[in-house]
Amino acid sequence: MSERFHVKFIRENGDFELENPQAFKRLYFPLLNESGLISSITPDLKGDIKTGQHAFLTLPVSVEDLYLTKSSRNFWVLIDKKEAWSAAGISCLGNREQDRVKLRAGLLWHRVVRENKKLRIKAEITNFVPCSREQVEIMMVSLTNTSKKTMTLSPFFSLPLFCRSAENLRDHRNVTSMLNRVRTDKHGVVCKPVMLFNEAGHKLNHNYYFVHGYTGDGLAPLGFFPTIMEFLGETGDFERPEAVLKDKKPSSDFNQGEENAAAVRFRDVRLEKGASCRFVMIMGITDDEKKIHEWSGKFSTGVQADKALEHTKAFWQEYSKRIEFRTPDKVFNNWIKWVSVQPLLRKIAGNSFLPDFDYGKGGRGWRDLWQDLLALILVNPESVKESLEDNFEGVRVDGSNATVIGKRSGEFIADRNNVTRVWMDHGVWPFYTVLLYIHQTGDLSFLFRQQKYFKDMQTKRAREKDTVWKESDGRNLRTERNEVYSGTVVEHILVQHLVAFFNVGAHNNIRLEDADWNDGLDMANKKGESVAFTAFYYGNLSSLAGLLEKVKALLNITEIEIFEELKMLLDTLDRPVDYNLVEDKQTRLEEYLEKVKYRIKGVKIQIPLDSLVLDLKQKAGWMREHIRKNEWIKDKAGLEWFNGYYDNDGNRVEGDHHTTVRMTLTGQVFPIMFGIADKSQTERSFKAVMKYLWDKELNGLRLNTDFKDIQLNLGRAFSFAYGHKENGAFFSHMNVMMANALYHQDFIREGNMILSSIYRMWKNFNASRIYPGLPEYFNLKGRGYYHYLTGSASWYIFTMLTLVYGIRGELGDLILSPRLVREQFNKKGEAFGETVFAGKRIRVIYKNSALRDFPRYRIKKININGKDIICQNIHDASVRIERQELLKTACNDLNLILVTLD
Repeated sequence: MSERFHVKFIRENGDFELENPQAFKRLYFPLLNESGLISSITPDLKGDIKTGQHAFLTLPVSVEDLYLTKSSRNFWVLIDKKEAWSAAGISCLGNREQDRVKLRAGLLWHRVVRENKKLRIKAEITNFVPCSREQVEIMMVSLTNTSKKTMTLSPFFSLPLFCRSAENLRDHRNVTSMLNRVRTDKHGVVCKPVMLFNEAGHKLNHNYYFVHGYTGDGLAPLGFFPTIMEFLGETGDFERPEAVLKDKKPSSDFNQGEENAAAVRFRDVRLEKGASCRFVMIMGITDDEKKIHEWSGKFSTGVQADKALEHTKAFWQEYSKRIEFRTPDKVFNNWIKWVSVQPLLRKIAGNSFLPDFDYGKGGRGWRDLWQDLLALILVNPESVKESLEDNFEGVRVDGSNATVIGKRSGEFIADRNNVTRVWMDHGVWPFYTVLLYIHQTGDLSFLFRQQKYFKDMQTKRAREKDTVWKESDGRNLRTERNEVYSGTVVEHILVQHLVAFFNVGAHNNIRLEDADWNDGLDMANKKGESVAFTAFYYGNLSSLAGLLEKVKALLNITEIEIFEELKMLLDTLDRPVDYNLVEDKQTRLEEYLEKVKYRIKGVKIQIPLDSLVLDLKQKAGWMREHIRKNEWIKDKAGLEWFNGYYDNDGNRVEGDHHTTVRMTLTGQVFPIMFGIADKSQTERSFKAVMKYLWDKELNGLRLNTDFKDIQLNLGRAFSFAYGHKENGAFFSHMNVMMANALYHQDFIREGNMILSSIYRMWKNFNASRIYPGLPEYFNLKGRGYYHYLTGSASWYIFTMLTLVYGIRGELGDLILSPRLVREQFNKKGEAFGETVFAGKRIRVIYKNSALRDFPRYRIKKININGKDIICQNIHDASVRIERQELLKTACNDLNLILVTLD
């Protein structure tokens, strides 16, 4: 593929352009807003428009459909009543070969400029979803006569409509078309199916699906073709519709109960040479009929649409500036703007509704919810405080949790596929996220907010069913007195971690159950163990103990309230358990799970805080030493690293195996991140990672080595072709976590290499073939997959801000602790990161005039808004600025903090 194909940033705000984008058949771009209208669009205007699984305006598409389907937002012109031309490029007519195409796009708007030299006509088509919360997509079309003579254009817009649930793509598609009731009004086509078809129980439909068309001056079209057959004719298709080729006039006579189209015929336009004409298309979904004309009227002229576009651009630009970085690499500075908005995209769309994500039905999973909050907490922790509290209502008293979060706050569902599963890693994310919130705000009192527990028929970590429970009992844990029970946030956290500690397999690591972070390790629920996430639970237990010590010191709290049954898991306070004896730990857990199987007593007891801290420290210390002693392995080549897993036969997964070496990246990340690995082990583990997981051709880290065989005793992941998804792909999420772990251990060069490798894999557009941003993974050829909706974006921003630039909170105070390498400073020796802290927008400028590399610099001086600050808490390359000092000094809209390095 020619080098001429590359994304070129044209400003410093993330705007970019791409020549001949139609050459890449799997490219797509997201358009959405916080009201829930979600669109995807391609360079030839394919894609889909929807508000949820059961409300698709257009035909649902997966990534493979993007080059197979003929369905698009097509705009046709019949020139001088002779030659038809598609401004979208969806045409089988020979003149398409004369088109020259350029894509220009930004946060979150999409423009395709298509010019045909033979026909002497140019089209500029811009699509966006307004940030003002209307559930519409707006498409602006500008046609220009580039010839030297006057031409007459007969304009048509066509969009095949679906107007129903994605389920009906394969479930009674023809039958459900008979439910359609379509009408036309002055400006367009409105379809309201009479029913939502589902043989398990039909329901009335309340959604209106509509497409309105206007000239640039707000005038109505000539008429409409509201069914597909009317527009296409018997001999036509969407690449050569009869209505266009034969210049048909619209008719008001059409049939109901058919597949519909929003095909719009505008009045003929006479264009002088060099002149242009404009059109505005508005496509939307609403359950309120009055909104159709209210929304359409708001954007019905070119001027109104232009204003909405500028407002939308400003909204996304402002959002992207909440966290910003400036390095000498201008391409990186633009690219990371796209990464910074991805957490909000996933908050809106979940894991569904873009073409790669054809498995989703809406909503977010438990793990996704907490990780997405990491980036949001960094910029506005107060805005997510309520969500954090509500989310704890999804915790079950057996330490598991609801696996899918509904649209409403505090709404939880057992599983999107009604398949009972327990992911053993789910307990680590809530505390890890809360810990960040507390450090950013200093709000230790959050730990003592009250919240309910989730309850459904799943009990004893989904190993048994509560046959007594029924839906009418509600979805909250009750006491023996039938009262809904509430406990503190810290009690919920203790439940999740104490249950996990005792829930061990034969090798005394926490059981894998139905999977951990790697969903593909889903076939080892009997004897499988996750050493990797045992290390994460260790890290949390250690941090929780330290945090509770701060609670005593700062809040003068000496006792913690818990429900009575939980005390048996604080065994050092009750009946001590020998942690080396697997059976004793399992027995204690079974005793607890049996007591809370249906309900709890509802009796609360007070636990001395000092005793609780000591218990947690003893558990954490045992876990650290256990992993260091028992899971550090060496292969025949003399390389050493941590084993990450045991399979369903109880066998160790990693190490030498017949003719190959088996290794996982995940198994190294968390022992390094949380300090189980000492410096020597970190160095040796990283050496093994580079030997077995680093791809020298693509310069990136694979998730695992090639195990060669399918692993029916471990998980489906190893049935994927090697290099795809969870089987050896360049998985962005775990790559970023590995970088994060290395920064924690001050392996700065190594961490920077991994973060840079992800960016450079995207930058190689001839391989990645995706727009700016971070995909879930790159395959063995370097192509990006599952773009935009990935938790790795939150972790990338989180790592860059808090570790690379070292701008983070610690119990509400501001910590500045840069770990920047020489090349991240510009020629003047400056690098800056911008964010919001304590409600103040701050720009931290690190001045390294000597261009020293870490760790050869230290902090010499701090200046805030031109005023030198005397800090008693400077330690080499780290300084602590007390929150009150910052609030007193940072009084501007943008507060400049100059940190002089020496």
